Parts: sequence; structure tokens; C-alpha cells
Amino acid sequence: MPDFSDDAEVTHAAKRSARVELLARRRALPASARAEAAARVRAALVEVVRRLRPTRMTAYVPVGSEPGGPELPEALRAALPPGAELLLPVLCDDLDLDWAAYTGPGCLVAAGRGLREPTGPRLGRSAVAAAQLVVVPALAVDRHGRRLGRGGGSYDRALARVGDGTLTVALLHDGELREHLPVEPHDRPVRAVVGPDTGLRTLTGGPGSVPALPLDEPGSDDAPLALE
Repeated sequence: MPDFSDDAEVTHAAKRSARVELLARRRALPASARAEAAARVRAALVEVVRRLRPTRMTAYVPVGSEPGGPELPEALRAALPPGAELLLPVLCDDLDLDWAAYTGPGCLVAAGRGLREPTGPRLGRSAVAAAQLVVVPALAVDRHGRRLGRGGGSYDRALARVGDGTLTVALLHDGELREHLPVEPHDRPVRAVVGPDTGLRTLTGGPGSVPALPLDEPGSDDAPLALE
């Protein structure tokens, strides 16, 4: 049942205001700055994929000013181990998400709401539950992992199907990791964010525990990515 309380209306208004501000900031980014940020986000996320070596992961095709750029799926597919699956979302009529495998740029077609979606067989809404790495869009995330999306609830429903041990990552521009965001009962947190300057940053407050990601080369100067 919808919550029509005064507190709920205040939260809705706060979310709307935050979305307007964040979208305006993204649109104001010069094309060169946007391209540079996208390359950095892709590089950081590729490093996570190479360390975690998931057999199945999910991501999406960024559009417009979204971090990561349209080249993101191909970069992730190249970083996956042999035989691993990269699933991309297919938007359902009720705004929930189905999933299909990404097999290369030629499998993508234009879809509603400016999205690009894979044309392969639909694997079902629960396909995300078997992923070891789930990458989601966000307009902002706070330090407790609370995520602000565009308001359709698609990814909240998808994240509700993900196990507590799965690494869930939102992609951000710099300045979009906030101290606090308004939250509603249906909002689902993420475990980490990736930004152009910060790379992977793990957050507090998410459910479950995720082990440290293994390093590709023992003895590297990089510390393991502990997700606590």
C-alpha cells in the first residue's frame, strides 16, 4: 500500500530535488571531461572484473551523461574469463528487468526510453540472482550504500533478487558520493561505488559480507580490495 504520510511526501520531494540537481550537473559536464571520466570508470571496473573473475555478471549500456560511456559492455566482456557471461537488462512493460546475454556490439538494438538492449533470448527476471558481480546505474549514492536512481524502481527490484554475498557496484561521476540521501523502505543499497578519481570504494551499511578480491599477481603493491 502506498505511504501517503507527511514524512513520505517530504522524502519524495527531497528525491525529486536531488534528481534535478544531479542531472543538471551531469548535463553541464563538457564532452571532453565526460569522455575522460568514462575512460577512468571503465578502467577501474575492468580491474575489479579481472580480480573477481565472475562466471556471470550484469551491467548495462550507459546512455547520455551516465558514467562509463557506451563502450562499457565491450570493455567488461573483454575482461571476463573465458566462458563467463555478461548479462544486460531488458526493460519490461511493468518497469521490472529481464536479462539477456551481451555477445558484442552487434547484439544491441535501440529500445524505449533511449536505452540499448541485447536481442538474445530472455533469461528471466531471476537471472540476476546467479551473478557474482552486479553493476547498476545511479545518480548518487551515500556512504551507507543508499542509492538514488531515476525513480522507476527497476534496479531496486533487481537488487532485491541479489544475494547478500554478491558485490553490487554503482557507477558515479565525481561529487556524486554523498554523506546522506533520502531513503524509502523499498530502496536497496549497494556495496560499493566506482568513480573516475576514487576507483572502487566500498561502503558501510550494505547487507552480508563479501571476501577480499584476489590480486592478479601476488606481491603486488596494491592491497587486496577488502569488502567488509
